[in-house]
Amino acid sequence: MIGIQFHPDKVIQALIKELPNPKWSKEFSMVYITYTKENLHQIFEKFRGVVWVNGNSFFKEKILRDNQAVDINWYRNRAKTTSYNYVPEAFLTKLELKRYALNTCKTYILQFEKFINHYPDTDIVALSEQEIRRYLQHLIQQNKSNSYINQAINSIKFYYEVVMGMPNRFYSIERPRKEQKLPQVLSKEEILAMIANTNNIKHRCIVSLLYSAGLRRSESLDLKIEDIDSKRMLIFISNAKNNKDRYSLLSETVLKELRIYYKEWQPKKYLFEGPFGQKYSASSVAKIIRKTSEKAGIIKKVNPHMLRHSFATHLLENGTDIRYIQTLLGHSSTKTTEIYTQVAINNFKSIKNPLDL
Repeated sequence: MIGIQFHPDKVIQALIKELPNPKWSKEFSMVYITYTKENLHQIFEKFRGVVWVNGNSFFKEKILRDNQAVDINWYRNRAKTTSYNYVPEAFLTKLELKRYALNTCKTYILQFEKFINHYPDTDIVALSEQEIRRYLQHLIQQNKSNSYINQAINSIKFYYEVVMGMPNRFYSIERPRKEQKLPQVLSKEEILAMIANTNNIKHRCIVSLLYSAGLRRSESLDLKIEDIDSKRMLIFISNAKNNKDRYSLLSETVLKELRIYYKEWQPKKYLFEGPFGQKYSASSVAKIIRKTSEKAGIIKKVNPHMLRHSFATHLLENGTDIRYIQTLLGHSSTKTTEIYTQVAINNFKSIKNPLDL
């Protein structure tokens, strides 16, 4: 059957009566008609221009074949206790089928577990919108950030709407207002001071690459030796955010450093590897950035993503077209890249301060 949920509206009710043999379900509290391709088509045609129809439940999932498989067996193999509720296997299977990024998988799993353990004695399916609201209020009272609360909402919606295939039952759940935060940027002098204060050639290459190519931390860790194209002076970033490939700039200075690093450290597969040839850890990169910034005397708290912000801002200040910056960063729209126009200082240099007039 095709279930039809809607806010009370006389026009919609009149149009529903024109559908083939509509009936009312007491169990699900909604109108329904027989599920056929013809009837599904009729719904979209009947309501065209009147309402927006969310028919995601009736269309087959697109399984991306070309990107890397997501390994979340780390979760399945964890030591488990009987006093804690864990996400169901169907949740993990759907994450694997959807091939979400590993960080997204971790976030969804851990956030949903916190939610279900807030109601340890209640069946997941039996939880209502009121319980969800009370849980979100609990997070607000704990002073969780807007980003944290949105992650919690996304994980809950993922289970009920994607895993369970339920209609969009939580469309009325309130989300926190989106915060308009500007990216934090370092000066060129601060970046150079950080590079100068690295412990060894490996750390120097990591810091330099994050800045000079505008890489996300995960992208720098996924780099393989063959991704460094010294002939074209480009870096190939494979299967980045939103499953997109792109190229970024390879600095001549960094290339010289990479050649020294390669001879000294001899990585086998990944450009940056751990002690046993595995991919270098994200926490190690964060530690390198924190320590080098402290040694460089930078007061503000520096994280790896600030180097990417600095890359984009410095390019914009040097007059690089915003569309090129968009391509280098891998943004889908220039609207995302335009945030850097608000922190580029060349926009303010021509303005005379009224106190100095």
